[in-house]
Amino acid sequence: MNNKTFFIVFFFLILTFGLSAQQKPNVIYIYADDLGYGDLSCYGATKIATPNIDRLSKQGIRFTNAHSTSATCTPSRYALMTGQYPWRKSGTGVLPGDAALIVPTYRTTLPKLFRMAGYKTGIVGKWHLGLGTAVEKNWNGEISPGPNDVGFDYSFIFPATADRVPTVFLENHYVVARDSADPIEVSYRNKVGNEPTGKDHPELLKMKSSPGHGHDQTIVNGIGRIGYMSGGKTSRWTDEEMPLTFLQKAKNFIDENKGHPFFLYYSLTEPHVPRMPSTMFKGKSGLGYRGDAILQLDWAVGEIMKQVKAAGLEKNTIIIFSSDNGPVLDDGYQDEAVTKLNGHTPWGALRGGKYSAFEAGTRVPFIVSWPGTIKSKISSALICQIDLLASFSSLLHQAIPATDAIDSENIIDALTGKSTKGRLVLVKQGGALSIIKGNWKYIEPTDGPSIYALVSIESGFLKTPQLYNLNEDIGERNNLAETYPDIVKEMSLLLEAIKKKTSR
Repeated sequence: MNNKTFFIVFFFLILTFGLSAQQKPNVIYIYADDLGYGDLSCYGATKIATPNIDRLSKQGIRFTNAHSTSATCTPSRYALMTGQYPWRKSGTGVLPGDAALIVPTYRTTLPKLFRMAGYKTGIVGKWHLGLGTAVEKNWNGEISPGPNDVGFDYSFIFPATADRVPTVFLENHYVVARDSADPIEVSYRNKVGNEPTGKDHPELLKMKSSPGHGHDQTIVNGIGRIGYMSGGKTSRWTDEEMPLTFLQKAKNFIDENKGHPFFLYYSLTEPHVPRMPSTMFKGKSGLGYRGDAILQLDWAVGEIMKQVKAAGLEKNTIIIFSSDNGPVLDDGYQDEAVTKLNGHTPWGALRGGKYSAFEAGTRVPFIVSWPGTIKSKISSALICQIDLLASFSSLLHQAIPATDAIDSENIIDALTGKSTKGRLVLVKQGGALSIIKGNWKYIEPTDGPSIYALVSIESGFLKTPQLYNLNEDIGERNNLAETYPDIVKEMSLLLEAIKKKTSR
């Protein structure tokens, strides 16, 4: 082979490889925080408009029977990352801000799957799955393991939630803008340093805390938080600028990786408390700061869509939008979410909300857009966020060991509109465990309060079995357990069998 022929063949191989790599779709997973089934205009909201998410819905599939695994954030995120029901592992409840990492570094995770397929992987936003190997950690040095150790090439996060300390950004393994002369100390047991607390100095608060929620400890940016923190003055973000920083980092990741396939997990903070939207959104919704935060969320989604289009990636990018659990209004701060509700129904036609075993706890918005590949439609397929791992395993032809992601199912045909059928059975966690099969939902007997008093949300707890026909009674008002004892027995036995499952 002469030199000319060699270079022609070499160039052809490079071109072919390049085209093959580019043909892998980029994937952006946008995860809202505490957004309800009825919070978006494309899901029926009439008191608030979300035009950007509506546009995403119109160019893709809007699912009406999509679920997180759990009615709170940490377990839902654990399931998304691992493909495992969180109730199988102890310590997956809502974590404090100083918790150790709960995602196993030795298991296949969603970002690891993409990385195996040759993708650049990044997370920007809320993490809330723990950091380091222990509660006690040096916030002023390298903090590991974390997102980078479970599959992300790049991470820009805050550790837990906006209402918990430490209120700092971490880029990869380090706190951003840390200052060795002003070391950070964090504790969820004892007060550290001399920082004022919301309990002792309510006059310093620009947003009052609701009694009993624990948001009366260290004050940061005029807002009482859960937990105690001292030091790190230059590292602390303000609530108004924090989401804008996350947005810019997400846009940067898209721009920097547009030349090869990427997976971006963009984890929004809205509309989780404390709701302190950027100035340009304050007062715009007429529904208090919670409504304003939803407008800010919708705008951010629009900005991501613009960034994808400007990069020339629109036709080759899958954008998935969802929420980690259902809605809550008063979750610790007096921000007019209740007094300015003005007829808006964050839960839509569903019963319950965040923390609840009823549908509003875990049935969430879920939209998949892939212009040019997915046709616009509405799907009633039963799907769950836990299934993304097995589904992308199929799409990308990457095998998952039988010991990993044991609860994740391949529903890629439903996600891409090729089928109207999703999974057949789903177990959900909202205090009490429940199971869905077909049109039936069974909630196992659980002793506990019927209403979570602090948040005014029905728990779904009942000492006797509950059975609902969701096709006829989406609001779960008519308990049919006594009418159909055989179905109750069947569903109960099925739930017990799934609990005992240990491998595929």
